[in-house]
Amino acid sequence: MDFADRINNHTHGLVLAVKGSVVDVRFLIDLPPIYTLLHINNEHNKQSIVLEVHTHLDAQTVRCIAFTPTEGLSRGTKVINTGEPLKVPVGKTILSRMFNVFGDPIDHKPAPEDVEWRSVHNNPPPLSSRSTQSEVFATGIKVIDVLLPLERGGKAGLFGGAGVGKTVLLTEMIHNMVRHHNGVSLFCGIGERCREGEDLYREMEAADVLPNMVMLFGQMNELPASRFRVGHAALTMAEYFRDDEHRDVLLLIDNIFRFIQAGSEISGLMGQIPSRLGYQPTMATELAQLEERIANTKAGAITSIQAVYVPADDFTDPAAVHTFSHLSASIVLSRKRASEGLFPAVDPLQSSSKMLTPNIVGERHYKVAQAVRQTLAQYADLKDIIAMLGLEQLSQQDRHVVFRARRLERFLTQPFFTTGQFSGMEGKTVSLEDSLSGCERILNDEFKDYPESALYMIGSIDEAKQPSSEAESPAENSPHD
Repeated sequence: MDFADRINNHTHGLVLAVKGSVVDVRFLIDLPPIYTLLHINNEHNKQSIVLEVHTHLDAQTVRCIAFTPTEGLSRGTKVINTGEPLKVPVGKTILSRMFNVFGDPIDHKPAPEDVEWRSVHNNPPPLSSRSTQSEVFATGIKVIDVLLPLERGGKAGLFGGAGVGKTVLLTEMIHNMVRHHNGVSLFCGIGERCREGEDLYREMEAADVLPNMVMLFGQMNELPASRFRVGHAALTMAEYFRDDEHRDVLLLIDNIFRFIQAGSEISGLMGQIPSRLGYQPTMATELAQLEERIANTKAGAITSIQAVYVPADDFTDPAAVHTFSHLSASIVLSRKRASEGLFPAVDPLQSSSKMLTPNIVGERHYKVAQAVRQTLAQYADLKDIIAMLGLEQLSQQDRHVVFRARRLERFLTQPFFTTGQFSGMEGKTVSLEDSLSGCERILNDEFKDYPESALYMIGSIDEAKQPSSEAESPAENSPHD
C-alpha cells in the first residue's frame, strides 16, 4: 500500500522520520503553513503528541518540532493537520489563573469560561499607534526609583548570575505594583523550576494579588518548543488586556535567557550551523520578534521587567549583549553586594536607565541621582587605596566621601515583603519624594554622626532617627571591602 492509499483525506499526513523532538511529516497535497499545529494520537502513552511546523523541506514534506514527548512515535503514524497555529485563551476570566503553553489550566481548577482563543503569533503594533510620551513607572524600591527609573511601556532587564536575587526582586515588584496601579500583572516563567512556580502562586495568593494576575509557565523539564513559545503566549494575553480592556499591564518574564536557550536548542535540533559561542544564527531576529511586541500604545501600556541570567557573570555573552539593545533600563545585580548583605544587590555603577534625563524626571531628581552616582564612583576608586594603606591615609575630603558613600549604600537597601518570613523585617515601599529627600540629606552630611547601621534596611530616612534600629548593618567597621 503506497503513501496515498494510507491517507483518508488531505488534512492527514504520515510520519516520515523521528529524531528526538524533530519529526518529519509528509503530505500529498495542501502542505500546512509554517507555525501550523499538527496532532498525533499516541497510543503508547495515551497522550496526544503536538507538533509545530517549523520549515518546509520540499513540496510534500514539513519538518516539525514537538511540544510534547515523542516517546513511542514511529514511522507511518497518521498525523492530523489542525489548520491553526498555537492559540491561548484571553478574557476577563483568565485572571487569577495559572496556565501552560497550550492555555490549559495547571492550578487544578476547571478551565475558564467565556474566553476567546487567539493565535500567539502576532505582529508588533505599528509606529502610528504607539505613544510618544515618556512616563516614569514608580516601583516603591529606592535604588531603582532614584538611580534607574523605569519607563511606562518600556522594557527593563534584571541582569545577574545565579542566586543574586533576580526572582526575589521580580516578586517584590508584583507586590508593590498591584497595590499602586490599577492594572494587570502577568508572570511568565520560561524554563524555571516548578518549585519557584508553586512558591510564587502561594505567595501571590497570600498577598491577595491573584485577582489581578495571570501566570504562565513553561517549566525547565519541558521540551524546548514549549519553553520557546510560552513567552509569545504570555504576550498574547498581555495584548488583550492592553488593546481590548485598555488597562496597563506589568509583564514579568523570568527568565529571558531561557527563551534564548530554548531557541538555541531548537536551532541545534533542526541542524542549523551555530554562530558565536554556540548560539543560534537567528537569535537577534527571534528576540526582536518577542521584544518588539512589548510597547506603549494609545490604548494602554505593557511594561516589562525581565530577569536575564548572565552565564558565568560574563556581560559580553551574546545573549546578554542582544538583550541589552532592547531595554530602556538595565538593572545589574552584583554578587559582591549580595555577599555584603546589601539587598537589593543592585550595582548602581553598572546599571543604567535611558529615563534619567532632566527633561523626563526633572532637574532635582537628575541632580540628586548624579550626585549619588558620583559619590559611589569615587568610593569605588578609593577602595584599592583603602585596602593597601588604610582609611587613615586618605585626605579629610576623601574620608568624607567614603562616609557618605557607605551611608548611601545602606540607605539604598530595603526590606522586602516577599522576604519578610526569612528576614523577620516587615517589607516597606518608599515614595520617590522620600527616597530623593533621604539621598539629599545624606549628601548634605545631616547623618554623619549617625552609625551606618541606623540607615540599613529602613524605609524613609526619618526612621534612622528612631532610638532603636532592628537591623544591623553588614561589615559596618570594615570600610576596606
